[in-house]
Amino acid sequence: MCRHFVPNLTIGAPVIESLRKHTKAYLDCHLMVTNPIDYVEPLGKAGASGFTFHVEVSKDNWQELVQKIKSKGMRPGVALKPGTPIEDVYPLVEGENPVEMVLVMTVEPGFGGQKFMPTMMDKVRTLRKKYPNLDIEVDGGLGPSTIDVAASAGANCIVAGSSVFGAPEPAQVISLMRSSVETTQKSN
Repeated sequence: MCRHFVPNLTIGAPVIESLRKHTKAYLDCHLMVTNPIDYVEPLGKAGASGFTFHVEVSKDNWQELVQKIKSKGMRPGVALKPGTPIEDVYPLVEGENPVEMVLVMTVEPGFGGQKFMPTMMDKVRTLRKKYPNLDIEVDGGLGPSTIDVAASAGANCIVAGSSVFGAPEPAQVISLMRSSVETTQKSN
């Protein structure tokens, strides 16, 4: 997150660089910034795996942005806020140089601990029907009480913060959510 699109800053390139020294894990960077293209070089150099930008701030230069993200060895994704129509991401998925993942925000971006918005599952269902092989990520209010509805709608990538880090047994929460997504994918 960044203070341009949302009011608070979470993690930047220096933290990604530090983490990369200790893990080969997929480091997914979701940038809520006004000028995402300015962050491609530093995050690529730091070792980010994925670079997700918001459709709301990149309508004029998304093709250049996706190309630059890929040229730095990162996987491009596009996010949309709850009030943004799902159709706004179609050109980015269907383009000549498409994004590889769509992130449907299930809360208003900017602050952790918000309540999951179940109405956003219509967007997930629409994407899953239109693009059966697309990675669809959901972020906001995901936890044991909401994971099944998200997985059933077609989400296969889950972002969870408060429900994991606030749990007495974080590993159990992660396991439960992973199991829900894997079980749903096998049955579809």
